[in-house]
Amino acid sequence: MTVWEVVAVCAAGMAAGAINAIVGSGSLITFPTLVAVGIDPVVANVSNNIGLVPGSFAGAYGYRAELKGQRERLVRLGTASALGSVIGGVLLLYLDPSVFKVVVPVLIAVACVLVVAQPKLNGWLSARREHAHPHGGVELWLGVLAAGVYGGYFGAAQGVLLIGLLGSFLDEDLQRVNAAKNVLSLIVNGCAAVLFIAVARVDWWAVLAVAVGSMVGGFVGARIGRRIPAPVLRGIIVCVGVVAIVKLMYG
Repeated sequence: MTVWEVVAVCAAGMAAGAINAIVGSGSLITFPTLVAVGIDPVVANVSNNIGLVPGSFAGAYGYRAELKGQRERLVRLGTASALGSVIGGVLLLYLDPSVFKVVVPVLIAVACVLVVAQPKLNGWLSARREHAHPHGGVELWLGVLAAGVYGGYFGAAQGVLLIGLLGSFLDEDLQRVNAAKNVLSLIVNGCAAVLFIAVARVDWWAVLAVAVGSMVGGFVGARIGRRIPAPVLRGIIVCVGVVAIVKLMYG
C-alpha cells in the first residue's frame, strides 16, 4: 500500500472502532476500504478481522462499568462465541474463495438491512424483555453460537445480531446489553484472529493500519459515540455497504 492508502485504511479503522463500540457494523467501513486499495477480498477479510481486535478490546474496556455483574453470563456465552468463531473461520479458509465472493455481497446487504431496521428491532426487544429468561437459556446460547459462526466467516454487523439476541433473551437495559455485545464480539474476533494468524495469508500492513485506527476509535466510541446522531451513522454505514457490494460485484 502507498502512504496515502495506509492513511485511508487507518482512518477507516478509526471509524470502524467507534462504530463497533456503539452498535457493531465497523467492518462495513474497513472491509470495503481494504478491497478498494487493491487487497484480495479473502485476504482483506482476514486482515480486517485481525486488525479490529484491538478496537474490540478498547470498546469492551470502555464499557467496563456496564459489565459489572455479568461475568458468569459472559463466561457461559463466551464459549458459544469462541466455538462459533472457529467454525466460521474454518469455513472462510477452506471453502472455495469464489464462494466468499458470491456470499459476501449478500451478507453485506443483510447487514445493511439490519442496521436500518435496528430502531424497529429495539422497539420489539423492549416488549419482549418483559418475559426474558434471567440467564438467556439454551436458545440464547445457540443464537450466540450462530452469530459467532457469522462473525468468524465475515463479521459485518455481527454486533447488531448480538444486540438483537441479547436484548431478546435478557432482562437488561440496552447499555448493559451493548457492553456484553462488545465482549462477545471481542471473543469472536480474537479467536478468529488466532486461527487466521496460524494458517491464513495476512497483509500485515493492512492489519497494522486497521489496528491503530480501531484502537483509537474504540476508546472514542465508548466515551462519546453515543452523541453521534443515529440516523447519520446508519446512513454512512449503508452508503459504504452499497459501495462495497458494487465493488465486489462489478470490480
